[in-house]
Amino acid sequence: MRAAVLYSAAGSLLLTTLATAPAEGTPGGPGDAEARGTAVAAERAAAAGVEFGSCPEAEDLPGGMRCGTVAVPLDYARPDGKRIRLTVSRVRATHKDPDNSKRKVPGQGALLYNPGGPGASGLYFPLVGMVPQWKRIAAAYDLVGYAPRGVAPSAPLSCQDPGEFFKGPRPAPTQPSDAYKKERAAEAEAYARGCAERHGDALRHYHSLNNARDLEVVRAALGEKRLTFMGASYGTYLGALYAEMFPSRVRRMVFDSVVNPDPEQVWYRNNLDQSAAFEDRWTDFKEWTAEHDAVYGLGTTPREVQNSYEEASARLAAEPAGGTVGPAQLQGAFLKAGYYDDYWPHRAEALSAYLKGDPQPLVDQAGTRTEEGAVGAENSNAVYTAVECNDASWPTDFEVWDRDNTRLARRAPFETWDNVWTNLPCAYWQAPRQRPLDVRTGPGELPPTLVLAAERDAATPYDGALELRRRLSGSVLVTERDAGTHGIAGGPNACVNGHLEAYLLDGRLPARDASCAPRPEPEPRPAAEPRAGSAAAPTP
Repeated sequence: MRAAVLYSAAGSLLLTTLATAPAEGTPGGPGDAEARGTAVAAERAAAAGVEFGSCPEAEDLPGGMRCGTVAVPLDYARPDGKRIRLTVSRVRATHKDPDNSKRKVPGQGALLYNPGGPGASGLYFPLVGMVPQWKRIAAAYDLVGYAPRGVAPSAPLSCQDPGEFFKGPRPAPTQPSDAYKKERAAEAEAYARGCAERHGDALRHYHSLNNARDLEVVRAALGEKRLTFMGASYGTYLGALYAEMFPSRVRRMVFDSVVNPDPEQVWYRNNLDQSAAFEDRWTDFKEWTAEHDAVYGLGTTPREVQNSYEEASARLAAEPAGGTVGPAQLQGAFLKAGYYDDYWPHRAEALSAYLKGDPQPLVDQAGTRTEEGAVGAENSNAVYTAVECNDASWPTDFEVWDRDNTRLARRAPFETWDNVWTNLPCAYWQAPRQRPLDVRTGPGELPPTLVLAAERDAATPYDGALELRRRLSGSVLVTERDAGTHGIAGGPNACVNGHLEAYLLDGRLPARDASCAPRPEPEPRPAAEPRAGSAAAPTP
């Protein structure tokens, strides 16, 4: 399930029916060797701790943040074999009450964060302590982020030359021809082959179950008896696996914008649901743009706004803007508007300017990235692909993908085929597949957890939050009604933040599921490209 990876100056914001595997550690179950290996690795990590010092120069982190590494087994069934090192970042709790500078706030240990992806780095997360909405949490917790296995600089994966990653300009047909499908299938097969050739047998060990085991080892290295964790987007699936595998190690858990953990959904069906949901969010954007036709001149109805978009796409197919922006780049830029409302004014302004003869705003927002950016994007995509392809079974016959998505694209054309091309390497994947765990905890097995979700979130549709709440006994769901921004914790909604603070600071949850009014819609002002939709959100 693709999630946008975005960063702000304050932090990282930055989806076949299957038989389910027994929970790790079940006597006689296939996870016994890995369970023993995890215990060995955690014991070693607890003894070694984390030696925090300067952060890697390549990550361009501020001097006030400290970094260290934690060794984890590449293969948990062989803890004495090859090990890789995960980079961890930390900012210590301030212990200063933002409402009363004379009052010292007692520390509550580490709050560890995963921003999603898979393929996103959480190294920037500790910077959220600079944001007003996070200051009370930053007073009580050491804020800790990390780069998961495969994400630079933690034993980074790569599946192709980064210089070839941004192919542009490209078409973006909503009804692709057989010839185009054949071309993209060949590319997907070559990409999967490249992953296998570059990493060999090691590739099989980059999956969500090992990510959850890594989380347990990082907890031990930090000296935390129990884990306080917050996951966004894919990070919620990682957190759910941890809760199933290590329930006695959980202190508090926040799940923000929830991946559906049903084993039958992971990941092929989740991606179908995501494509369908993005059509609704695309409609939300068009309705908002039509309401502000006086500002943008793109049409007074959603259909007229769609016509303006299609006109721009046709022009870009004939002559790419700046030599780099074609229909696919246009679609990619507007996909981000489906993740974050804050992008709406900027995308509408760029589309309006382009149709009026000024392509520069669109080139700025959708054009080819820098060489450095290509390296990071290719690494992120490689991890995303490896984890999702390794996690579960996928259809291996393109005819299945073609049938399901041709049907879906009739009612949800905006994102459907783009999502196919992103995930199609999994049809040709050469590494062995895992079997998803059936995440499910009974009363008293897990401390109460907090689930946060926006009702119209497209990247992780709302049904996922309902499913996780059903599966984790004692969990409570807080919904941002009639809202669709992906990642709602620590953003502009004071109601959501109140529930977050009450839980993390005092362990208090609502007696029953609760809801919050939506955040205000963005103002229709042309402005510079935003750097974040929310202080702690992830994207597909």
